[in-house]
Amino acid sequence: MDLANRSVLVTGADGFIGSHLVEALLPQAARVRALAVYNSFNSYGWLDDSPALGQIEVVTGDVRDPQLCRQITRDIDVVFHLAALIAIPYSYSAPSSYVDTNVSGTLNMCLAARDNSCARFISTSTSEVYGTAKYVPIDEEHPLQAQSPYSASKIGADAIALSCHKAFELPVVVARPFNTYGPRQSARAVIPTIVSQLAAGATTLRVGDVRPTRDFNYVGDTCDGLIAVAKCDAAVGDVVNIGSGTEISIGDTIAVIQELMGTKATIETEVDRMRPEGSEVFRLCCGNEKLKRLTGFTHAVNLRTGLQRTISWLSDPRNLARYKTGTYNV
Repeated sequence: MDLANRSVLVTGADGFIGSHLVEALLPQAARVRALAVYNSFNSYGWLDDSPALGQIEVVTGDVRDPQLCRQITRDIDVVFHLAALIAIPYSYSAPSSYVDTNVSGTLNMCLAARDNSCARFISTSTSEVYGTAKYVPIDEEHPLQAQSPYSASKIGADAIALSCHKAFELPVVVARPFNTYGPRQSARAVIPTIVSQLAAGATTLRVGDVRPTRDFNYVGDTCDGLIAVAKCDAAVGDVVNIGSGTEISIGDTIAVIQELMGTKATIETEVDRMRPEGSEVFRLCCGNEKLKRLTGFTHAVNLRTGLQRTISWLSDPRNLARYKTGTYNV
C-alpha cells in the first residue's frame, strides 16, 4: 500500500512517538489527521511545537468514547493507533484506567475503523507483552507474559485487534516496537531520566534497577518501521516486531551516556524506582527477521548516535525546563 494521497489518522499524536510519526508521514505525501487527548488547556501536546502543525488536521477527544472514534475514522484510509496509557509504575496504582484506555479504547477504534471501511489498521503494541525473555532474540512466537497491569492491558489490546481481523476482516497489523527513545520522551522512561538529571548538573544519578537489558531504538527508526509495516500487504493479520536485535543493560547505557556527556555522577539505586520483583522485565532483545523479510526495513540510527541526538535535545535549556529532574516521574 502506497501512503501517497492517502488519508491517515494517528491516535496519540500528541505524545512522544505519535508526534514524530506525524512528522514522518508528511514526506510520504499522506494527508494526516492527528488525535490529541482532550484537555481544558487546548494543548496539542508535542504537536504544539511541531513544524508539522500547520500541515495537518488536529482533533481532540478520547479513544474511550466510541462515538468520537467513529467520527474521527470517517474518510480515513489508514489508522495508526498509538493512543494508550503507557507508564508501567502508574499501572500499579490505576490498573482500571489502563483497561479502559488500552483495551476498550482499542476495541472502540477497531470497530470504528471497521464501520468506516478503513483500508489498514496499525495497532501499536509493546515489547513489554513478552515479559522477561525465555529465549533471545525474542521473535513473534515468544510466549506472552503479563508482568504488569500495563503489559496485561496491551496483551488484551493486541488480542482485540487480531480478533477484529479474524471476526470482521479488519485489515489489522499489530506492530510491536521495542524500547523506543529520543527527543520528547516522557521523563518516566529510563533514558530521559538519566540524561535530564545529568544535564541539570546532578552529581548523584538516581535510578532504579541497572541490571535489566533493553533493545533501544531511536524514535525515527521506530516511526519508519511503523510506516514500513503499514505499507506491507503481507503483514495484514500478523504481528511484527520492530527492534534492532541488540541489547544493552541499563548500567552500561548509563556508562555510554556519561561518556558522551563528559560526566562522572555516582549511581544511587532508589527503592521507589524499582518494580516489584515479579514485575521487572529483566531481558529484552528483538528478533526482527520477520520485519526484514516482509518489508526489507533495517535500522538506520545506532545507539551512540541516537543517544547523542537525545542528549543534544534534552541539554537545550528550553527543553530541559519541561522536565522535573528532582522528581521521580511515574
